[in-house]
Amino acid sequence: MLNNAFVILNPVERVCYLPSRRTNIVFCFAEVLWYLAGSNSLDFISYYAKSMQKYSADQRTLTGTAYGPKIFRFGPEQINQWDRIVNLLTNDDPETKRAVIQIFDPSESLTRDNIDVSCTIGWQFFVRNGKLYMTTYMRANDAFRGIVSDVFSFTFVQELLARQLGLEVGSYCHMVGSAHVYESDYQWAEKVIAEAEKIQSYMYPFSFPRMPLGDNWRYIHVVLELEQRLRENEFKPSVSDLSNLSLPEYWRQVVILFEVYREIVREKAIKREIYQLLIPVYQYLVANRWSSYVNDVMQYRGRD
Repeated sequence: MLNNAFVILNPVERVCYLPSRRTNIVFCFAEVLWYLAGSNSLDFISYYAKSMQKYSADQRTLTGTAYGPKIFRFGPEQINQWDRIVNLLTNDDPETKRAVIQIFDPSESLTRDNIDVSCTIGWQFFVRNGKLYMTTYMRANDAFRGIVSDVFSFTFVQELLARQLGLEVGSYCHMVGSAHVYESDYQWAEKVIAEAEKIQSYMYPFSFPRMPLGDNWRYIHVVLELEQRLRENEFKPSVSDLSNLSLPEYWRQVVILFEVYREIVREKAIKREIYQLLIPVYQYLVANRWSSYVNDVMQYRGRD
């Protein structure tokens, strides 16, 4: 489908809860934090999705898929686009139409043998009436798989920037030049669509957490340090360790999710006491995605 667009009025609600879609909440957080780390490391992101390995030409880094270096070190001049738009929206011209972060790089190889080309052209931010609005421009988008994590990551970026600027979160617009579904996903997509037609959003007894007010970057740096230690299996936290992290609850929950994933990868089981530290919405998403690993754990059954 060419030139497809949609608007999300409340982009904090950035997750697909449909059971048949089996949203990978851990990968969603990992991918956006990979961007915010400014990383192009294949080891980082392929730990959460081995399929990413096929996009790397040297099996060490990613180019088009790795948006982080483009956000914080774009082009030969190594432009920090984040700092530039923060300054623009804070000091120079809060109602500007020039607050753009470019992702697609004209220097990327467009030959057919390069499958790692940026799908995202760029992000545009608008401050209007005390809210931060965002528009994403995609050259192409997998409308079944990629779009789930893309919308999560991009609205997460919107919320992060809004909190940093002291603004409310406005609506989010997603514009796609070519939206497509791969043939191998047809049956799965049809199942999800059929379920979506029967289930209304109000049937879910939870809402997605809101990021703390203010500048969250100091917390992100701590979370990234802990994520690396967990990913490399150097940190095997106890309930006490996780309960006493010097982080707001929002970010502590992200670390707990990474620990749950470490247990899945390294120990092939999720500890009951760790699972129970998760808030209900994350318990539901983990149980729905990794049901075989939580059969011996108290699964979320619609109660607080």
